[in-house]
Amino acid sequence: MTTTTLAVLVPLLPFLGAVAGLLLGRTAPGFVRPLAVLPVLASLALAVTVAVDQGGGLAINSHTELTPTGSVPIELGLHIDGFAALVAVLVGVVATCVQIYSTGYLRDDPRYPSYAALVSLFTSAMLLVVYSGDLMVLLVGWEIMGICSYFLVGHYWETPEARAASLKAFLVTKLGDVPFLIGLFALATDAGSFRITTVLGTVASGGLHHPTVVALLLLAGVAGKSALFPLHTWLPDAMAGPTPVSALIHAATMVAAGIYFVARLLPVFQASAAAMIVLAVMAGVTMVGSGLAALAQDDIKRVLAYSTIGQLGYMAGALAVGDRGAAVFHLLAHGAFKALLFLAAGVIIHASGTNSLAAMSRMKDLRLRVPDAFWTMTVALLALAAIPPFSGFFSKEAVLGAAEHVATGHTEQAPGASGWIVLITGLVTAVLTAAYATRLWLLAFRGHGAEAPDHGSQPVTMTAVLWVLAIPSLVFGLAFGLLPDWFDGRDLTPVLTTSVLGTGLALVGGIVTYGAWRHTTALATRVPLGAVAAHPDADAGHVEAEAIASHEPVYGDVAKAPDPADPGRLLLGPLHRHAAAGFHLDTVYSVLFVRPVQAGATLVRFLDREVVDTYVRGAGALPRWLGTAVRRAQTGNVQTYVSALLAGTVVLVVAALLVATGA
Repeated sequence: MTTTTLAVLVPLLPFLGAVAGLLLGRTAPGFVRPLAVLPVLASLALAVTVAVDQGGGLAINSHTELTPTGSVPIELGLHIDGFAALVAVLVGVVATCVQIYSTGYLRDDPRYPSYAALVSLFTSAMLLVVYSGDLMVLLVGWEIMGICSYFLVGHYWETPEARAASLKAFLVTKLGDVPFLIGLFALATDAGSFRITTVLGTVASGGLHHPTVVALLLLAGVAGKSALFPLHTWLPDAMAGPTPVSALIHAATMVAAGIYFVARLLPVFQASAAAMIVLAVMAGVTMVGSGLAALAQDDIKRVLAYSTIGQLGYMAGALAVGDRGAAVFHLLAHGAFKALLFLAAGVIIHASGTNSLAAMSRMKDLRLRVPDAFWTMTVALLALAAIPPFSGFFSKEAVLGAAEHVATGHTEQAPGASGWIVLITGLVTAVLTAAYATRLWLLAFRGHGAEAPDHGSQPVTMTAVLWVLAIPSLVFGLAFGLLPDWFDGRDLTPVLTTSVLGTGLALVGGIVTYGAWRHTTALATRVPLGAVAAHPDADAGHVEAEAIASHEPVYGDVAKAPDPADPGRLLLGPLHRHAAAGFHLDTVYSVLFVRPVQAGATLVRFLDREVVDTYVRGAGALPRWLGTAVRRAQTGNVQTYVSALLAGTVVLVVAALLVATGA
């Protein structure tokens, strides 16, 4: 088969697996797990084959018109360059690991068939976005991911948290998708085509009439999908879904789609210096704000969620300085270690048996109980903190190096202001990232919380996946010398200045956090309630569902509970309360948008019920009253009718006489 045919099968196989899984989920449950794993695994094998064939050389392009539109044509096209080939492999690896992991994690879940089918559909939609050569077809995959995230985040729909989180994720991303769609139409109108190569050619020739407006409209959709400030608030709440879903969303789908979109259409954004500065500001605020928020979270998944937001800020920062190679390099490295972090967190959730998902303040010395999660998560956290030689060091250094080149004027691919914004906020975030990574490791694996019941050993499908993902987390960054052909010839070799600064600041963040932990551990007095009792054979999915449904506080009286041995409280001081609440951004949105909309709805309801309905009721009341009067007059008594007739005759005669006399 040709490379084009293989590329078509890459998103098609998971789609067919999803359809088959939904159809056979109830009638032939024995086929559900094979249909969940094998199509995605086959898609991964084909994606690797396509990547080898593409080889970092010229892009593979193919297209055919779907239907005549009379104006701008919509085409089913492929555009596979080095970026697309590598990102498709990442999606395949993470999706396969998630499906294998889920067979153990949700082995007793009655809704597993629909869950597995939605994961496959999610994977297919992301692969469609990655390979698509037409913006309208890309939009189809973009929107399918949105609806899949709605259903998967709300998998535990019995709980109000999951229902609210799924609705919030859907609405916030749709809020960005409206201007995003308008931007796509404006872009296609100027280019005369939705085909990506044609759009890029139009930009190169200066044919884009309103680049700033188009770029800002597109950035709104990117901010929603990739959880960048100010549309990032849905991502931490999305932790109410199953942990494997979190791994998929955070590592290889959904949030990666926005970054990948900007990387693919970067010349569109570079055509406007204002848009590049706006993107740099978005990236800088996202990085620093999420780093502070992560340092204040108690739930391990929310720490990882804010961590993802911060790393997306790094990727957006690389794009803001015009270096899509550094952005995609970090996207690939981050995908491996973030998937590992979430899947290891799933193992911890099962082992800890905590009453609030995975509250780190209640964990006690889990390193002996879950050695697989301990060692692999240690690798992933070192990669997250950008400690050499782990993969995160090389990819994050590529971002900082690109920002330094723009800031110092060595390259003019972006405004110098963008370079300084990304460089300074990136270095500050390096300290914060190492701090919250160290804090997570200390509280999870060396904590002094309550002793949780032992739920038994983890399924091999869960632990084996952790070690598979640990390999790229450890060694992928070392491949920087082999990747330039895949990244437009971009040299990914670390720069001495930013390498020393970034690593030094990361070490400072880790050491200071460790010192704060030692200090708070010596002072803290813990009085936790008993851990949640659970059956020893309960699967991790049930443990998580029960944890989400629970509303029991960690302490009997929260107001009187002593501060736990949490270095985040000491490091953040009075800022801790605000950072733990995400700096109250949801409250701001509620005041600015939700309450005015609710007030408007209340006014409309009042006008409808008390004004419009009053006229409607009045219009019906008059005929009803007249009918009542006439009905009472119809007594059926002949004497009454004759009397009324005579009385009427007399009245008429008298009236006639009066008229005649007056005349």
